[in-house]
Amino acid sequence: MARIPYFDPADATGRAADLYSKVPHLNVFRMLGHGGELLSNFMALGNHLLAGSKLDPVLREIAIIRVGVLSKAKYEIQQHESIGRKLGMEDALLAAIHSGPEDSAFDDMQQLVMAFTDDIVANVRASDATFEPLRAKFSLCELEELIITIGYYMMVCRFLETLDVDLEEDPDGKAVKLPGMNN
Repeated sequence: MARIPYFDPADATGRAADLYSKVPHLNVFRMLGHGGELLSNFMALGNHLLAGSKLDPVLREIAIIRVGVLSKAKYEIQQHESIGRKLGMEDALLAAIHSGPEDSAFDDMQQLVMAFTDDIVANVRASDATFEPLRAKFSLCELEELIITIGYYMMVCRFLETLDVDLEEDPDGKAVKLPGMNN
């Protein structure tokens, strides 16, 4: 159960009121409503990372899900495994994200993204050992987008976990189970 009450979208004003009429009815967005205009700014960056970046979407989702796994953020993992499945990510690849960078399901680039993500989450500053291989393969734009994506989703996970944001429920009051999650 959430540690603070969810915001009632009917009480939203300004840009937030407009956003609530358009966004999915997810608990993460309902919880963000207490911050007023925070919702629109949070969503602007999130939408750019999900729909406007040059980073390959599968590599992006590998990094996001890995951040969720390392942060033990069930909500984040559930949401982004669902996105990954829509991108065509197979069960073996999703399971490998939980295992770690050395899993044989990864191709070379995916393994580099996993190791880089692990390094940033654990150490804040990526080591040369994980940074240089990506620097050699990514454009500077892609490299920056990957770093910002990892940091953004670290923030999201901490928000979700600190406030105990609940998994969405269906009309019968049962937790919604998205494919690939063991609730």
